[in-house]
This record gives sequence, structure tokens and C-alpha cells, in this order.
Amino acid sequence: MTLEVKFTKLFINGDFVDAISEKTFETRDPRTGDVIGRVAEGDKEDVDLAVKAARKAFDHGKWPRMSGYERGRIMMKYADLIDQQKEELAKLECLDAGKLLALTKVVDIEGSADMLRYYAGAADKIHGETLKMAGNLHGYTLREPIGVVGHIIPWNFPSLMFFSKVSPALAAGCTMIVKPAEQTPLTALYHAFLAKEAGIPDGVINVVTGFGSTAGASIASHMDIDMVSFTGSTAVGRKIMETAAKSNLKPVSLELGGKSPIIIFDDADIDMAVDLARTATFYNKGEACIAGSRVYVQEGIYDKFVTKVTESMKSWVVGDPFDPHVHQGPQVDKAQFEKVLSYIEHGKREGATLVTGGKPCGEKGYYIEPAIFTDVEEDMLIAKDEIFGPVMSLMKFKTIEEAIEKANNTKYGLAAGVVTKDLNIANRMSRSIRAGIIWINCYLIIDRGCPFGGFKMSGFGKDSGMHALEKYLQVKSVITPIFDSPWL
Repeated sequence: MTLEVKFTKLFINGDFVDAISEKTFETRDPRTGDVIGRVAEGDKEDVDLAVKAARKAFDHGKWPRMSGYERGRIMMKYADLIDQQKEELAKLECLDAGKLLALTKVVDIEGSADMLRYYAGAADKIHGETLKMAGNLHGYTLREPIGVVGHIIPWNFPSLMFFSKVSPALAAGCTMIVKPAEQTPLTALYHAFLAKEAGIPDGVINVVTGFGSTAGASIASHMDIDMVSFTGSTAVGRKIMETAAKSNLKPVSLELGGKSPIIIFDDADIDMAVDLARTATFYNKGEACIAGSRVYVQEGIYDKFVTKVTESMKSWVVGDPFDPHVHQGPQVDKAQFEKVLSYIEHGKREGATLVTGGKPCGEKGYYIEPAIFTDVEEDMLIAKDEIFGPVMSLMKFKTIEEAIEKANNTKYGLAAGVVTKDLNIANRMSRSIRAGIIWINCYLIIDRGCPFGGFKMSGFGKDSGMHALEKYLQVKSVITPIFDSPWL
């Protein structure tokens, strides 16, 4: 599969420009390891230019001063343009990230357009409140855009993460700088081009490609950025929070790591449970913060579950993500490929039993057979660490109390799944697990209207839903005296 890469420069103030340093970096096809193209490597100086453009667009430009209806109308056009370029965008995303083409079209690209439409519909419904105040006073609140926003997005869902952050920020009236992951920069630049085509004014959306330690750090520390929204690892999230606090004390929203449990009870439909656990763990080659990679099965059906889930992997196809018969493509890059393999080796050394998979496959590229471990203990690294790859850890439990304890035995709190036919068990588990989203007899159900975000070291702040819009707004109180009122 070959595809013309149209946009490789930084997008600042409505134009594609080279990095000031003129440096570039490679982006590679994970199917082969071959170079797709070279992309401009933005640095602190480029971030400064992008922030200057965003600041001017916010302080003096049209976007924050438009009616919400007008912003929403332009966002709707933006969504239509994404739909028109769906085929090319999906292929570009697959080429850069190793994602399955068939799913990327529907989930990632169509989902991105729908995210824009959701927040376009909210843009003219932002309003304050009238306050009942004591004495001869009248008060009301205004909800205003927070200002210039820095978005730092990950490589596992490049388009969806772009629009889960950009869409509510646009609706609120913010201007922004987006730094895509260095592994997957290509679709963000294409989306920037389409934004201008849709009529979004220059300076409102700026895209600076580059590395986290330089461009990303410059966004977090910049004194003229008013808020940062980040999705990625917990370790990097902590650095961003520290940097933001040391600069201008800007607020941050962090959607971080996860090590999500799926708890399967004896009464579950075992075939459905196998399918859910397999999808939850191996979807997007395990490169998902919500991956349900800790699978707890009640002892009455544990052995049968192990047999069935292992047998089910015989039909699981790893290969070229452009092939419609493939279930799993390559890991995003060589570093992630090696990281996953190292965890698999560590699991074997710690005493877990690898019942299937766990080996590199294919003559080239970053393909890994999905691995399933049994005899996993809670203190093993494969049970504790976010691997971000196709590795399932199977564990056993006896009672509902033990299931709750095991589910919460993690520093993370992003998601969880519960599989049972008993409504009382479902209700008790959903109230007892400390995680931001709980799926009952399903998994990986994400909706643009449903708040998404974690507890504990999975971060804070929500993406999706109206809760996401709130973080790009701030509340201002206005108070005026009322004299000689007969009602006071």
C-alpha cells in the first residue's frame, strides 16, 4: 500500500511552514519499518510562534467573538470535509499507526466527524446563570472561553484524540496549539488543512509536530498558554503537571494510563465473556488505555474459560492492517514492539504460564502474536504495569468481596468490565470499583456524549460529553447594585 503524504510541515497561523531550525524527523510504516516521509521537527521557537498566533486570534480575532451558532455552523462544515476525505484519512492513519483500515474508517474517522458535530450543536448553548443575591444587588455569571489551549495527543488513536480535544475547545471559543505524537503526526496536519478549508480563522488551530521533550515541554511551560489537555502515560502526565505548576499555574486535564480489570462471574454467558475479554485486551493491538488486560474469572468457570479463550485465538489473524480479514496489525513502532516483547519475557521469568502467542511474527514489521498468561500473581509486572500491547493476564477469584479487592488493587482507575447475569452483582460491582467508566456485559463502548476519564493515577478531567466542554470554559461573576427597588 502506497499513499501520497501531502502535509509534512508545521501549521502555524493558517500556513504550512518549515521548522525554524529546518530540522525534520522520520515517520515510519510499522508494517515494514520503512520510512513514510520526513516531518518538520518543531521546537521551542516554533511553539512560541504558534502561541503568538493563537494569542492574537484569541485576544483580537473573530473566533471567540462569533456567536455560538456561527462557530457551530463552521464546525459542521469541518465535519463534512472530514467525511469527504474519509478514505484518504483512514489510509493515512493506518499507514502511520498500524491500525485496521476497516475499523479506522468507522470508529476513528467517522467518529471524529461526529465528535465535531456533537460539540457544534453545543456551541450556541453555553450560558451563565442569574444569581439571587442578598441586599440591593443583582448578579449573574458569564461562561467564557479559557483562552489559548495546548493539546498534547497520543499515538494510539491520533484522529479521535485530536478531535476529542479540539472539538469542545472550538465550541467554547478557544484558540489552540496541537502537538501530535511524534510516532503518528500525519493525520493531525491533514486535519489542520481541512480546518482552514472549513473557514476556521487563521491562528485558531495550530499544529506543531515534534518531540515531547522539546515541543511538548514548551507547551506545558509556556507562560502564554492558559490551559493544557494531555492524553498519554502517567509518567509524562506528572511531568506536565509539575511544569505547568512551575510556570503560570495553568490548569491541566490529564487522561493517563490504565490497567483495567474485567471480572467474569460464574453465571456469565461464557462464550460472550470470552469474546468480550479477547476484544477488550487485543483491540487495536492492545494499544488502548482502557484495555481490559487483567481478566479475573470466578473459580467455577475458570478452567473452562481458559480452554475456550485459548481455543478462540486459533482464528485470530495478525497481519497487514489493510487486509479486511486481519484482526490485529503491527505495534506502532520498534520501541513499543520491543517493550511488549520484554514484558512477555518478564512474565515467563516471574513464573506465569504462557498458554498461547507471545512471539514476533512476520518477516518484517512490528507484529506480535497476542499472548495469554495463566498462573498470574497480583504482584507480577504483567499484572501491574500498563504494557500497551496484546498481553492478557488471567487470574482466578472466589467471592464478590475478593473480586472487588482485586479489581481495585491497582494505582490506576480508568475503566472496568463486569460480566454477570445478576443485576445485584452488577450494581454492587459498579459502585465498588474505583474507575471512571464501568461496562456491564459489554466493553469498549465509547460515545461522544458519555464522559470519559479516570480516577487515581489515571488522571483527572473528562473527555467527551458536556463535561469536556466545561474544562475549556471559566466562570465570571458580575455584580451590580440596584437602587430604590420596591421589591427589596
